[in-house]
Amino acid sequence: MSRRNDAVPQAWPMRGARTLRRLTMFALIAVTAPLSAAPPAYHEIPVTAFTSVISEGEGSRAQMVAAYALREEPVTNAQFLAFVLAHPQWQRGQAPAVFADAGYLGHWQSASVLGKDALSNQPVTRVSWFAAQAFCEAEGARLPSWIEWERAAAASTTTADARNDPRWRQQLLDWYAKPSRGALASVGGAANLYGVRDLHGLVWEWVDDYAAMMVSADSRDQNDPDRLKFCGAAALSMRDRDNYALLMRIAMLSSLKAADTTTSMGFRCARDLKETSK
Repeated sequence: MSRRNDAVPQAWPMRGARTLRRLTMFALIAVTAPLSAAPPAYHEIPVTAFTSVISEGEGSRAQMVAAYALREEPVTNAQFLAFVLAHPQWQRGQAPAVFADAGYLGHWQSASVLGKDALSNQPVTRVSWFAAQAFCEAEGARLPSWIEWERAAAASTTTADARNDPRWRQQLLDWYAKPSRGALASVGGAANLYGVRDLHGLVWEWVDDYAAMMVSADSRDQNDPDRLKFCGAAALSMRDRDNYALLMRIAMLSSLKAADTTTSMGFRCARDLKETSK
């Protein structure tokens, strides 16, 4: 079978994501108030040439990832509570079904009270892509793209790209092997080289262009679960088939719709680097 030659643009096309963003902006009604007294920490991720685990095929080259800043920790229940109190259109029961499914913030005691099942310093979960994007907009930020998330998550405590380190990989696999029962831990795990925490081992995280990553249902690919499609533009493959942890994350994201919520999906925000000096 011949390989498809459709090129995936370097900018990672996001027609679906742009549509989702337009809908989110429609729902953002005066989202400008500060979310909390203490501003969250963001850390610079420097410009680099980075080779994503998702590739166009053999021989694909690294692409330049511009410098950006990433939130140090995932957004917590307390921070999201401050957001919905300031912007009640995003409270449970107020957000339209098109923006959040019936499980939205379902573990909170009420629309404005966290309760015993949602501790303040735990990462917020059961939030939709729309709600996550709205929060980031209110914080003067945005959701990171997949490659921005992947680039930061590739760092260990000492190395900018630890993906070829067997010990680092094993740590990730150990987390994915753990049963998901029990309460979530609080944010504040060990920082990686850039000072960013909890990229692994706590929750899954929304990315801006999640809708562009779709597991292929093409019958030609059924014997190869690593084959992916990107916006239907080209047949993609996992560059490193041993990187099971990232494959699972991609499969999870590709299975969701923007209004979906899950008990293990949280998020963090990113900023263009020039915005961090404001």
